[in-house]
Amino acid sequence: MTTNDLTPTPGQTIGPFFGYFNAAESVHLPFENGDNLVPPGDARAVQLIGTVYDGEGNPIPDAMIEIWQADEHGNIPNQDGSLIRDPFAFTGWGRATTDNVGTYRFTTVEPGATDDGKAPFIHIVVFARGLLNKLHTRAYIPDTDGLDDDATIAALGERGQNLIATRDGKRLVFDIHLQGEQETVFFQFPGMTYPKP
Repeated sequence: MTTNDLTPTPGQTIGPFFGYFNAAESVHLPFENGDNLVPPGDARAVQLIGTVYDGEGNPIPDAMIEIWQADEHGNIPNQDGSLIRDPFAFTGWGRATTDNVGTYRFTTVEPGATDDGKAPFIHIVVFARGLLNKLHTRAYIPDTDGLDDDATIAALGERGQNLIATRDGKRLVFDIHLQGEQETVFFQFPGMTYPKP
């Protein structure tokens, strides 16, 4: 009799192999319009844009970024069908790869606060070569209510400021530094395991 060992293990190294395509299921990474949570011509549309850098400050040309967010009213979407873009159903989820100069971009809506007094943010997940597990961070929306009282930003002290995106017209700019002096703050969640150094 064998026993199944269900001990959690670190995630496998990610890529770079994001060109996966399964013709039988019409699924591939990245998928068509994965970076458009709303159509680019939508009146509510803003762009979330940034560059992903390694520890030496070099852009990473083959990272994959996912975002998860509330809609403009602070509602957390719960519809199925994120892989099928429907201009009438906001799913709050998107996926994009960085280009050859390390830049990612999404067309989305500016999220609202999920509760009174809470600062609105976009949850970002980073996949890249050399990472043993995905990384989680947040891009807080600048100039919004709740930023000054946000418990997460306050707990991080000065480092909390690197979680706030900058505004450039209808663009939210949020660069991601995987290591180094400007390293982005990353979060660990229960159940996530990482190898010990």
